[in-house]
Amino acid sequence: MPFPRDHKITAEEFFKLTPDNDSERYELINGEVFAQAAPSTSHQRITGGIYRKIGNYIESNSGKCESFISPFDVKLDDDTVVQPDVLVVCDPSQIDDMRCNGAPDLIIEVTSSNYGHDYVEKLALYKKYGVREYWIVDPLYKRVMVYFFEKSDFPSIYTFDTAVPVEIYEGKLLLNIEEFI
Repeated sequence: MPFPRDHKITAEEFFKLTPDNDSERYELINGEVFAQAAPSTSHQRITGGIYRKIGNYIESNSGKCESFISPFDVKLDDDTVVQPDVLVVCDPSQIDDMRCNGAPDLIIEVTSSNYGHDYVEKLALYKKYGVREYWIVDPLYKRVMVYFFEKSDFPSIYTFDTAVPVEIYEGKLLLNIEEFI
């Protein structure tokens, strides 16, 4: 799908240009559109496993939060719309029929070919807009970097064979990424 290259676009324009039934995935970051490649098999396994574990935890604890899996739009502001791999939203007023409006409580990105987006641009965006916890799951290096912005600007780093605590649940939920690959 062609996107204007001569000027930045707004989230409203972005939503008009990306129909719901479009098989291609896009993100809007600071008014610029970025196409996303189809995820690999390991990416899908990891993403699906994380999503299932979090969803099961929420359900078994009668939690008020809700988990979502990509593709699902998160509108951070009028010129930024992202599609995190997994997200958790604890404020139901942020969710409408189409998307999440505002910063989720937890975002998990599984890296693929465009490392810079997850490690640099998205890290800065998620911190700026008030995401409480951000995970970068890196299958290449078999590590998970966890930023819990309420406590520190620096990440905790875990290997895939280590139980990683979900901080928004006070560490009561542990995820071992190696289970999913």
